Order: sequence, then structure tokens, then C-alpha cells
Amino acid sequence: MLDFKQLTQDPELLEKFSKYTKIYGVIFIILGLVGIFFPGLMSITTAFFFGWLLLFSGFLVAMQTWQFNKKDWIGWLKATLFTVTGALILFNPLPGVIALGIIFTAYFFVDSFTNFALAFKLRPAANWWIALLNSVLSLALGIIFFMAIGNPLKTLWLVGLLVGISLFFDGVMLLSLSGAAKKEK
Repeated sequence: MLDFKQLTQDPELLEKFSKYTKIYGVIFIILGLVGIFFPGLMSITTAFFFGWLLLFSGFLVAMQTWQFNKKDWIGWLKATLFTVTGALILFNPLPGVIALGIIFTAYFFVDSFTNFALAFKLRPAANWWIALLNSVLSLALGIIFFMAIGNPLKTLWLVGLLVGISLFFDGVMLLSLSGAAKKEK
């Protein structure tokens, strides 16, 4: 966790933080804009990323199972599942993107439900409506993703757009942190 108090007391650390946060922020903004303007490309890139992540995880689980308990069939099953799923996504990324669309659908519906519960729990407090607004937006995104599940091209477009928007705003946040760090000098 970032400790701004410690960061502001060390000028050299503050300078490094400001420099690298600005660089990463610009990279994230560029990647985000690529996702926003070319959502299909971002979706396929995201699927490849998850495919490689699953493949690598499968190899690591297999190594661990081999080293610690060669007779652990659940470990071998998990390693096989990760490796095969990762390889399938790498060789045919479109079903991986569709799977990500289904995962996003479930996530947004659960997020909406929990935010509705939080909003009504906070209701007498000031700004409780922000949680309500967040839940309505999550519900809308869940419905949009749910409606796109049957259409691979819509799912391809939505996943890339969502990842692009997320990367863009992460970059904006990093740039603002860099600016705040420079003001602390």
C-alpha cells in the first residue's frame, strides 16, 4: 500500500514515484485508447493474456504437484484443466472472449446486487445514492453483457471496450497521482 506520508519525506523516492507513475500512466492511457478505438483487438489481446496466464499457471501447478505429491490426482486435474484451457484460448481466442463476456455478466449482476444492498443499508446517510447509482450502472452493464452473450461480435466489442475504458481511467488516475506527487516537492 502506498504511504504518501513516507513518500513525501524522501525527495529521491518522491522523484522516482512521480517519474515512473507518469510513464505508466501514459502507457495505460495509450493502451486504453487502443481498447476504446479498437475493441476487437483489445478483446483478442485480453484473451491471449488470459490464455498465457492459464497455460503458465498449469505448468506451475504441475511442477508443484510433481515436487510435493505425485499421486495427488486433484493437483494433476487442476494442472491439466489450466493448461488445456489456456492452450484452447491461445489457439482459438474468440471462445475465450465469449467466456470473459459471461464472466463479466455474472460479475456485474453480483456487483449490482451487493451495491443495492449497500445503498439501502446506507440510505439515511448522506451520499447513499452514489451506491444506488453504482448498482444501477452495474445492473445495466450486466444486462448489456447478458444480451450480447448470443452474439460473439457484440461480446468481442464489449470486452475490448470495457478493458480499454478501465485501462484509460487507470492511466488518468496514475497521471493525477504523479501530479500530486510533484506538488508535494
